[in-house]
Amino acid sequence: MPSLGRAPQEPISEFLIRDNGAGFHSANMESFETLDSEYKIRQGCRGVGRLLWLKAFRKVDVESAFRDDGGLRLRKFSFTAQDGVVTKEVTDIDSGETYAQVHLVGFSKLYQQSSRKKGSTIARDLLEHCLWYYVREGGAPSVILVDNGEVIDLQELFEDYMRSSSKIDHIAVGNKKFDLIHLKVKTSAKSTPTLNWCAANRVVIEEVIAGKINGLHGSLSDTEGEFTYSGYLTSSFLDERVRPERTDFEIEEISARLPDEGVPVQQRLLEDEPSRADIRHAVFKSVEAHLHDSLVEAREKGRSRVDIFVSEKAPRYRPILRHLEEEGKSVDPNISDKELELDLHKRLTDFEAQVLREGQEVLGEAVFDLGSDEYETKLSEYLSKVEDIKKSDLAAYVSRRKLILDLLAQAIERDSDGKYCREDHIHNLLMPMRTTSDDGSHRASNLWIIDERLAFHNYLASDKPLSSMPITGSTSTKEPDLLALQICDSPILVGEGASPTWASLSIVEIKRPMRNDAATGEDKDPIEQCLSYLERVRAGGVTTSRGRPIPAETIPGFCYVIADLTPSLKTRCKMHQLTPTDDNLGYFGYHKPFNAYIEVMSFDRLIRVAKQRNRAFFDVIGLPVG
Repeated sequence: MPSLGRAPQEPISEFLIRDNGAGFHSANMESFETLDSEYKIRQGCRGVGRLLWLKAFRKVDVESAFRDDGGLRLRKFSFTAQDGVVTKEVTDIDSGETYAQVHLVGFSKLYQQSSRKKGSTIARDLLEHCLWYYVREGGAPSVILVDNGEVIDLQELFEDYMRSSSKIDHIAVGNKKFDLIHLKVKTSAKSTPTLNWCAANRVVIEEVIAGKINGLHGSLSDTEGEFTYSGYLTSSFLDERVRPERTDFEIEEISARLPDEGVPVQQRLLEDEPSRADIRHAVFKSVEAHLHDSLVEAREKGRSRVDIFVSEKAPRYRPILRHLEEEGKSVDPNISDKELELDLHKRLTDFEAQVLREGQEVLGEAVFDLGSDEYETKLSEYLSKVEDIKKSDLAAYVSRRKLILDLLAQAIERDSDGKYCREDHIHNLLMPMRTTSDDGSHRASNLWIIDERLAFHNYLASDKPLSSMPITGSTSTKEPDLLALQICDSPILVGEGASPTWASLSIVEIKRPMRNDAATGEDKDPIEQCLSYLERVRAGGVTTSRGRPIPAETIPGFCYVIADLTPSLKTRCKMHQLTPTDDNLGYFGYHKPFNAYIEVMSFDRLIRVAKQRNRAFFDVIGLPVG
């Protein structure tokens, strides 16, 4: 059977590097054998690079032709971590050109597994690492990469890599001078914007700057098409501050002197060395000016992306959008819905924390500044932000209602196998099963879908035996889908001799969508089921949560049956003399002997009526009703 997909690349075991330079003549060889050699320090060499070879390779074999005393000689030696330079051989040769060949042998498994394997990928990474040489004055030497017969010229790759020619900006940070080379690289070759901090003709740090400049997140576009920004920063100051191993700089991240010390920023920069934050601030201003038109377009696209997402999927963030825009924040136009939701949620949280701090400051100032114009302005701004947060909370609540209704609409549809979901799925969506109002999980209930009044209860049980409910002394083990007790301790009108407490019982029975087996009997008739639950609760006696008895015979009942109007259920509704609703999607009526109002709702009616009740809220925040 043929294998699927692309065949795995074989790991690389060794590298062979050859140049046509002066070779390992006596001075070069002496420098190679000297730790921390400063022989080529003017070229940016620190004398420690060769030690890094031995971190990744077992040994290094070197072969070089060089000129010495007018003659051509050949030098061979090996270099290992254990023995240093060994097996040195020097012989005379008759003719040829000078060269140096370094053979890196025994690639460590640790690095081998994570390294690139394709020649084209290695060439691209090598070009990105050495890109500084190709854009600086003087250019780069010719570099050819050969892998398994594939030949790649880095100069040709550079020409494909670049989108347009470079531009240099001269920047002053205090009394330090910097040069910033702006590049527009083809998006197909590079997708992340970077700032490269250079020293001694080398790239020392490649810093990703996506999101650090308003509108700069990934690729941008101009009149010539898409590109990715890459900047190269050079300075004699960076040359002086680079660490010997060329992995970082000896520069403070932020200034040691704080702004509140009374020293103006410009004066501080002239007196002190600039910090990295100072340098970045100047560099980002230059980048923003260079990419101005492209950044404006990206910000507009990002703003449009947020507006569409907020309008259609997350209206809770609408009240805070103007505050985010005031802060000059933008998002990547290509961000996914999931990432955008997380980003907006973080910004909302940050905004709420900011408003909390402002509130503490404003209220703290009230003791001293109450009545002043400045304080009134601060207070007005603070209250405006608080109002926006409350609007956001309300929008989140309304959005959740819309989501629940959409989930319920999907749940009652037939799946790809032609089956309908079980009733417990719908039950859990309305109210978690086997819970009561004494549990924290009851807060996740969505009983407003059935009747908004069900949210106001003194006791609520979901799929619990009657015998376990503290509001009744019933010993029955029957388990209503939902049972709620509502109590009003202050009735509007109480006749002489009447009970001072008004109460009602609500019972909800849920059936699987399109279930068509309703028949006579408590086990088959959902209407009779609800009435029998009501009768058992009354027979066991009803009490308040504090144990005060409520005359059971006077407690009205509200029975809700949630089920599709199949032929068998319609028959049961007629047998109980219920009246069809105006849309013929349900039945209702009053059962006088049981003192109970009965309502049978199909799932279609349940969703439609719930949407109608909430439509005003959906319209206010711009949610489609559907």
